[in-house]
Amino acid sequence: MKDDRTNAGARPLLEVNGLTMRFGGLTAINNLSFSVQPGTIHGLIGPNGAGKTTTFNVVSGYYTPTEGRVLYKGQDISGLTMPQVAARGLVRTFQHSTLFQEFSLLQNVMVGRYMHQRPTLLGAILGTGAKAARENEAKARETLAFFGLQLRAHELAAELSHGHQRALGMAVALAAEPDMLLLDEPFTGMNPEETRQMMDLMFKVRDRGVTILLVEHDMQAIMGLCDRITVMNFGQLLVEGAPKDIRNDPKVIEAYLGGARHVA
Repeated sequence: MKDDRTNAGARPLLEVNGLTMRFGGLTAINNLSFSVQPGTIHGLIGPNGAGKTTTFNVVSGYYTPTEGRVLYKGQDISGLTMPQVAARGLVRTFQHSTLFQEFSLLQNVMVGRYMHQRPTLLGAILGTGAKAARENEAKARETLAFFGLQLRAHELAAELSHGHQRALGMAVALAAEPDMLLLDEPFTGMNPEETRQMMDLMFKVRDRGVTILLVEHDMQAIMGLCDRITVMNFGQLLVEGAPKDIRNDPKVIEAYLGGARHVA
């Protein structure tokens, strides 16, 4: 059951200000502004081609914006690389799995711990590198346990069901100890039971203190998860608000369905 965590008085954790992204003559994002409050689950939705994934790509450092700024914790991160953005605590997952299929679950999560394990020549001489590796493995095992995957730590990622692979992908991202997760269509291809389990995991992650921004087409999941929703259309902000307001907004219904029926 989601609770109200809009944190209206807090400074936004993420601020997108006047964001524009052009590819040649195509404008994929046009003067987009929105913000995400800390400790919330925030949805970014819109019809196909609305510019949602491009927005994710700009925020996460995959693209440098043509115009506008992205502020994270009050600092301008526009134009930073993805590793630089991730090192600041803003980590994303991708729509398609980026797991190492021939690695074990533990090895995959250890990859997510990489930024906390930076071997140096001095560390090798003093023996501190091995200690850091042991600590990171322990953290990786804790992360697997958080997602209920600890008993499968030495199984190959390729052997997991689709739903468990999605959970492992989130575990890899969480292993990097982010303050904010960007989740790109986490429910794609899931059956209803897998969707319910993934929603429960997202609430657990949020309750752990991690803010979540997600792009998703499953409107039932979005309406059940999110504290606030930003709706895009044709690269622009269409409307923003609480799920109960978005659900019945005529502009949203028109954008998705041509006014034919309810959004969810």
